[in-house]
Amino acid sequence: MVSLYSEKKVDSVGKKIKVLVTDAGYKHTLGAVRSLGKAGYYVIAMDSHKFAQSFFSRYCREKIISPSPKKEKEFIAFLKIYLQKNSIDVLLPIGYNSTVAISRNKNELLPFTHIPVADYETLMIAADKDKTLDFAKKLGIPIPCQYRNFNEIERFPIVIKGIFESGNIIYVNSRMDLNKIAVNNGIIQEYIPGEGFGFYALFNRGTVKAIFMHKRIREYPITGGASTCAISIFNEELMKYGLKILQSLNWHGVAMVEFKKDSRDGKFKLMEINPKFWGSLDLSIASGVDFPRLLVEMAINGDVNPVFPYSQDIKFRWPFPDDFLHFLANPKSIRDIFIESFNKNTKSNIQIDDPIPTLVQIQNTFGTVLQKLLKGKLRYPQGYPRINS
Repeated sequence: MVSLYSEKKVDSVGKKIKVLVTDAGYKHTLGAVRSLGKAGYYVIAMDSHKFAQSFFSRYCREKIISPSPKKEKEFIAFLKIYLQKNSIDVLLPIGYNSTVAISRNKNELLPFTHIPVADYETLMIAADKDKTLDFAKKLGIPIPCQYRNFNEIERFPIVIKGIFESGNIIYVNSRMDLNKIAVNNGIIQEYIPGEGFGFYALFNRGTVKAIFMHKRIREYPITGGASTCAISIFNEELMKYGLKILQSLNWHGVAMVEFKKDSRDGKFKLMEINPKFWGSLDLSIASGVDFPRLLVEMAINGDVNPVFPYSQDIKFRWPFPDDFLHFLANPKSIRDIFIESFNKNTKSNIQIDDPIPTLVQIQNTFGTVLQKLLKGKLRYPQGYPRINS
C-alpha cells in the first residue's frame, strides 16, 4: 500500500499519482487541493470560471476550464474526452452538481480513472431531502414535523426548502405570509430552533473508515446557513444517528449528515444529508481527519486504515467572504471575531505560504457584498423566523 504521508505520491512504476479535483471555486475545494498537494499528489483543478480561487494555489499543478456541471451533458462529454487523453488516477468531485453528474455517468467514466463516489441510486436518496427524511423516519431517526400542503400547517414559523441542494430556504411566519410566496416542489416543515451540528464520515462499501463531528459557532445566513466558524466536537448520540443512516444506505465515499439540536427538547433532528464533501472540510483536516487524502488512498488501493480519533475543541473560521458576511449581518459578533483573529488556537484558511487564494477571496467578497446590498438581501436573505409569532 502506498504510504499516505510520503513526500511524493507515485505508483508502482514511479509515476506521480494525479488527482483531478472539480469545482475549483469552492472554499472546500481549496482545502482539498492544499491537503493533496502537501501530501505529494499531482493536483489538477477544474472549473468553468478562469478566476476560481483554487487555480491560484501553489498546490494546484494544472488548471482546466470546463463546461459548468449544471450543463451535465456537455460537462460529462468534456470530462470523458479529457480522461481519455490524459492519465488521471483519481477523479474527485467536490460540488453537488459535479458529484451528481459524475455519479450518474460513473460507468461511462470508470474505464479511465478511479471515482470514489456513491452509486447514483443511493446518492439520490441522500440528495433528495424528501427521500432522505422518509428514509430516516423509517430508521427511527428524529426529523422535523413535515407538512404535505399549506392546509396541514398547525403552527408557525415554518421552513420551505428546495428538494435538492442546500441554501434554497424561505422562512414563513404566518398564513398571511404564505400568500406572498410562490413555491414549486418544495418541502414544508416546522422550524427547529437550536444549534447546528454535523456528522461526517468516509465509507468503503458500507464500512465506516473515518468519522468527524462539529458544532457551528457562527453561520451565514445568520438565521441558518453554512459555517463561518465552527468547532470540532464528539457526541455519542450524533454519531449513532449519523452512522445509522449512512450504514443503512450502504454508503460509499464521503458524506455529511446535518442535524440541529432542538432547543425545545434537546433532541437532534435531521436536516439533510450532504452526499459529497462539505464546506467546513478545513476543520476536519485541521482536527486530524484528512478526508481528501484518505479518499484518494482508498480509491487507489481499495481500502484505507480507519481514522476514528481526532482532536476536539479545534476552532476554525473562514474569514472571506463567510465570516465577513456574518459580521455585516450581525455586527455584535465583532468582539468574538476580533479575539479569534489573534488567538493562535483558532485556525483559518488564510495560509501565509499560499497567499494568493486569499487575495482572490477578498476580491470576490466585495462583489458578493455589493450584490447582496443591491438586492436588499444582506442580513436576512431567507427571511427571519419569528419564533413567538
